[in-house]
Amino acid sequence: MKRDAFFDNAKLFLIVLVVFGHAMQPMTEDSAFMYSLYTFIYTFHMPAFILLAGFFAKGSKDKNYIMQMVKKLLLPYLLFQAVYSGYYYALGDSGWFNGFFHPHWSLWFLVSLFCWHILLIGFKRIPPVLGILISLELGLIIGYFSEIGHTYSLSRTFVFFPFFLAGYWLTKEQVKKWQKPSVRLASLGIMGIVATCIALFPEFSSGWLLGSKSYATLGIPEAGGWLRLGVYILAAVMTVAVLSWVPSRHFSFTKLGQRTLYVYLLHGFFIQFFRKIDLFTYTHWLDIVGVFAIAVGIVYILSSKFIMTIAGPLIETKLPRKRKTEPSA
Repeated sequence: MKRDAFFDNAKLFLIVLVVFGHAMQPMTEDSAFMYSLYTFIYTFHMPAFILLAGFFAKGSKDKNYIMQMVKKLLLPYLLFQAVYSGYYYALGDSGWFNGFFHPHWSLWFLVSLFCWHILLIGFKRIPPVLGILISLELGLIIGYFSEIGHTYSLSRTFVFFPFFLAGYWLTKEQVKKWQKPSVRLASLGIMGIVATCIALFPEFSSGWLLGSKSYATLGIPEAGGWLRLGVYILAAVMTVAVLSWVPSRHFSFTKLGQRTLYVYLLHGFFIQFFRKIDLFTYTHWLDIVGVFAIAVGIVYILSSKFIMTIAGPLIETKLPRKRKTEPSA
């Protein structure tokens, strides 16, 4: 079946932002501009990425699907959890050992993605609107439990599940409607307002966008649910606004959007090393151009067929062989 260029372009754009966001994070402490840009990106990039992951979960009707997810997600997670532990140890990181129940850095996504597929078994039997409302309620409630956080990636699993479920129920026709001129025009105004608000209220903690902390940890133990509800609305609106501008035509780089799993799993080796040598420091606003160029370079390298050949056995937990299709995240 012919691939839709829109989805590959969207995944490529979002994985670039994932790498870019991780690269620029150390610079946010030195510049209000960098912090505002970082916060703006985080209002939508993971919700949108997770929405697309849910959209491509249609194959969950297959009786062997869960075993496929174990092979595609859990086995690579266990392998990379061990590999990253060794890598952090080599870098001299005192927190190099996390155990298998505390995902290293970006590896939380693999654990949560597997859990979303498990949750989908029950939720796909519930009417779409009701199911999404229940998932939102769970995401709001989970923030009141301070003991639930990074362990097993439980907090993020429940906080971001509504986007995965919404993606599962979305149709291609519905997504295409977002590209109407009226939607695109409105999205410019929305993104402009959000960017302005972020710049005017720098005291807003980006921790609310990460989904990994309780309301008590974020400083609003009682009314945190209302703020998270607002964040949900913000993320949903921003996701539609940004995706409305993703082109549907095929470019020479579009095929790289089929290889985002490789980029996601491997970019940490670059980012953590560059952080260790203090490469990501802010001295001038033009530094953002350099960091973005580095992020694009990392994505391009890790999307190459050479990297797929070398890392394929580890990521896909199988021996190299001719592939009929390329993996995607």
